[in-house]
Amino acid sequence: MQAVLFVGHGSRMQAGVQEAIQFIEKCKPMIDVPIQEVCFLELTAPNIIEGIANCVERGANKIAVIPILLLAAKHAKEDIPFEIEVAKTLYPDIEFTYGKVFGIHPKIITSLYERVIEQNVEVSEDAYVLLVGRGSSDPAVKHDLTKIAQLLKSEYSFKAVDVCFLYGAKPSFEEALLKLQQASNRQVFVIPYLLFTGILLNGIEKKIERQNLNGQRLILCESLGYHEQIQHVLVERVNELLIQTVPRATI
Repeated sequence: MQAVLFVGHGSRMQAGVQEAIQFIEKCKPMIDVPIQEVCFLELTAPNIIEGIANCVERGANKIAVIPILLLAAKHAKEDIPFEIEVAKTLYPDIEFTYGKVFGIHPKIITSLYERVIEQNVEVSEDAYVLLVGRGSSDPAVKHDLTKIAQLLKSEYSFKAVDVCFLYGAKPSFEEALLKLQQASNRQVFVIPYLLFTGILLNGIEKKIERQNLNGQRLILCESLGYHEQIQHVLVERVNELLIQTVPRATI
């Protein structure tokens, strides 16, 4: 029997964990698989091995592991694959497949634009958008978020869309705010490129509150978590993986 195991990041904040669970629960009815379980990389139970055990206990013999991660870095490239390899030794008769992170996707570009529009303010001709990523030492993260910024700028004709990071990559959020003080843009939309509420999002809010931008209007948008387009991306990533597990008919 096929199972899907969703792997969230985890959070010290219970509100962030609940948002992740609610997001996945909204997606489950759109996925035609009898066994669907949720686990987390860190800070939150159940962990990945426990999530796999829950699938097996419900009768799974095939488990599609889906990372609930925006971009591919160490968690996606090393941590989750390592746990899957451990699980293979514990459950040698179980077939495991591993899906892709959300990555660069047209629906994500749309969701970013809608995060701006839902602020219900007239977007000025010189509107500036700042995407605030979690960050990573993996250069692929900066490359991919920069590509997403370029697509948002070209698709919706913003004057400028820049990226910054909370840690692990440059420019930092603090450096981006300093740059804004020297810019002429009077309207700045800040979009946290994060899935859910957490300590990082709280940090963004506090730094914006303390910022003196000399007449600039800093508008903090919602993070991506609950957006309908993001749900569709997740369902698409699941279905992509499930198609790979369907045996081809023999002639």
